[in-house]
Formats: sequence, C-alpha cells, structure tokens
Amino acid sequence: MPTIWNRLSLRARLLLPMAAMVVGSLLLGGLALRTVSPEQFENENAEGARSARLVADALNAALAAAANPQQILDAFARRLGSDEAITFVPSGSRPHRSGTLVSHGSVPAWFVTLVQVPQFGSAHPIRIGTAHVGDIVFVPDLTADLEEKWMGFLAIVASGSALMLLAALSAYYTTGTALRPLAQLGTGLTRMRDGDYDTTIPLAGPPEIRKSCAEANQLAATLKRLSQDNRELLRKIVAVQDEERRELARELHDEMGPLLFAIRANATALVEAGAEGPPEPGSPAHGILSAAEALQQANRRVLEGLSPLYVAELGLLESIQASLRNAQSQAPGIRLTSRLDPRLDGLDGLLSQTAYRVVQEGVTNVLRHARATTMGIAVSIEASQVQIEITDDGVGLPRDMSFGRGLTGMHERVRALNGTLELLREQGRTVIRCQLPLDHHAAR
Repeated sequence: MPTIWNRLSLRARLLLPMAAMVVGSLLLGGLALRTVSPEQFENENAEGARSARLVADALNAALAAAANPQQILDAFARRLGSDEAITFVPSGSRPHRSGTLVSHGSVPAWFVTLVQVPQFGSAHPIRIGTAHVGDIVFVPDLTADLEEKWMGFLAIVASGSALMLLAALSAYYTTGTALRPLAQLGTGLTRMRDGDYDTTIPLAGPPEIRKSCAEANQLAATLKRLSQDNRELLRKIVAVQDEERRELARELHDEMGPLLFAIRANATALVEAGAEGPPEPGSPAHGILSAAEALQQANRRVLEGLSPLYVAELGLLESIQASLRNAQSQAPGIRLTSRLDPRLDGLDGLLSQTAYRVVQEGVTNVLRHARATTMGIAVSIEASQVQIEITDDGVGLPRDMSFGRGLTGMHERVRALNGTLELLREQGRTVIRCQLPLDHHAAR
C-alpha cells in the first residue's frame, strides 16, 4: 500500500481522500436514515392513531345512545369514505388496505428497504349493543412521508456531489498552479546540473515555491561564479604548466641537444681515427654511438611531450599533420584518415595548444590501447566552435575505465576553455568528441 501511494500523483493524493470522505458521509447518512426513519414514521402518525381511537369511542357512544343506531352507522360510514387513513370496515369484510399502505411511486425500492418503513396500524371495534358490527381502522398512507425523505436524500447527495466537484476543481486548480512552478524548478535544477547557469527560473506559484525558485536562482548565480573562478584557476594552472614545460623543453633543447650531438660526433671521430671502417657491433665505440643515438631519440620524444615548440612556428594544421605522420610511422598497420579544416592556423595560442593536445592524446590512446585497424581524425571550425572527433574500431572502452594522467590533463584543458569532452561508443566505434568555443574570453 505505501508503494501504491508513493506512485500516486499529487492531484490523486488530494482527490482520493475527498472522494472517500464524500462516500463515507453518504454511508453514514444512509445508516442514520435507516436508524431514525422508523421512529420518525411512528411519531408522525401517532396523532392519527389517537384520532382513530377517539373516533371509535365517539361512534360507540353515539350508537349506544341512538334510537336507530344502524342508520347512524351507515350515514357515518358514507361520510367517512374509503380513501382516508381512518376508515370503517364492516364486520366480516376484509379491508381494502391491509397493514401499512406504501405506494412509493417514483421512490426506488432499494430506498424503501433502506429506510425500513414500518408496518403499523390500529383497529378499534364498533358495537351496537353487544353485537360487533365493524371496526374503525387506521392505516396511514406513508407515500408523502417517503417521498419527502427521498427528496431530502437526493438533496443531500446532490449537495455532497456539488461540494465534492467544487473541492475537486479547487484542488485541481491549486495543484496545477503549484505543479507548474515545481516543474519549472525541476527543469531549472536539471539545467544547473548540466552546467547551464544563465537561464533563470521564473518566480511563480505560492510564496513557498517562489522562495524556493529564488533560492535556486541564487544558487545558480553562485555556481556560475564558482564555475568561472574554477575555469579561471584551471586556465592559470594550464598556463603555468605550459610555461614550465616550455622552459624545461627549452633547457633540454638548448643544453642536452648540443651535448648529445657532441658525444656522437666525438665518438665517430675517435672511431675514424683509430680504425678502418665502421665500428663492429659489440665494441665500445659501437655502444657509445648507439647510446648517443637512443638518447637523442628519447630527448626528441620528451621535448615533443613537454611542449610542441613547432605549433607556434608551423601552425596548428601542419603540426597535427606532422603528429599524424609520426603516428602512422609508429603503427604502419593501422589505416588512418583525416579531415582537417584549413582555418585551424588562425586560432590563438592557448586554443591551438589545447586542440593539438586533444588530438595528440587521443591518437596516442588509440595506438596504445585500442588495437584498432582504422582510425579517423576530424578537426573543423563550425558554429563558432572548434570540433574535434577521433574514432577507431578497436576494442572499446572498459566498463571500469578511469581517466589516466593523459585524459585527466586533456579534460582539465578543455574545461579551462569552457569546452566539453566526451568518450562514448557509437555504432561499433569508440569516439572521442571535443568542442571548444571560439567566442569565449579565454580563447581570445
């Protein structure tokens, strides 16, 4: 029962108790009518019963004193008639009305059964001398009383139904005026959950709901301010990280690069000075040259991971193409397709860095984890947004996937520019979809 009640709407919760109260009041009214009606019938016809007894006593006295009692009796019987509640029934004749006459007419039979119409009447003997010549019979016709009670019952039912209808309409209108603002409040809270803090919730409905809507609007303003502060902090963190990476990359490039080149050149000069031909594998000279070459390649990978220095020099478009060529060389078995917008070189530094990082991290994840045979990269500028989409036909996303350092850093960069980043599975392909706004003040 509590589960069914919890599933009912607010209107149903208001209307059901009202309907139950009306039905209960009708049942109680019927029970009271059934209990009180017999006594009312008796009280209403007690005067008629006394009148019948008085008539019988007076007639017996008149007959006892009359010289011709039969003529007086006949005249009395003719004047009394046969359609009254008090009638004269000669001895040996059956009265044309026995018991209580209930000609209920338009009154339903179930109502007659409900009110329990009593069967009552009285008969008073009439005598001439010692002979019993008939009876004064009192048989009340309760039709009028029954119809009166029926009309009263109909009035009660009609008034109760009218009151219930008015209460239902009032409850329907009241709940409607309350539910609409509540629905707007719920929609506004959903927008706030999705990150939309600009659309205000209309202040409508009762004062309590208006107050809740006002509080929700204030909450949205606070969350918007906190979100802006958070994005500003993220932008500063990203800017500081990029600056530190650029400094470290510059140091490695300016210091480590020449030193590694010098080591390799000197080792080559020593080999050429002391022996004829290239050094043999396994020799110390060969080991020095191999280690120097490996250090140079590692240095280039570290430099590329720290800061893609050539994004500012070559532009975003050429940088992405170079990154894709490098990925193709690392995984020659994968079929790679790309669709790059020529307008990408017009993006500013922070936005171009973020777009490059998203593409770089997405391609790296595909090569490392997806075991894919095809990969598609699309970077375009549409509807004042930079849209990036990386798809592959690999194994997909694990159910308990958690963001690593690469994806976490990429997500923070996207949030810093008020963008969105999605990882999902569509039509058998894994999709990384990113949108970066062009008109945001962080991208200018």
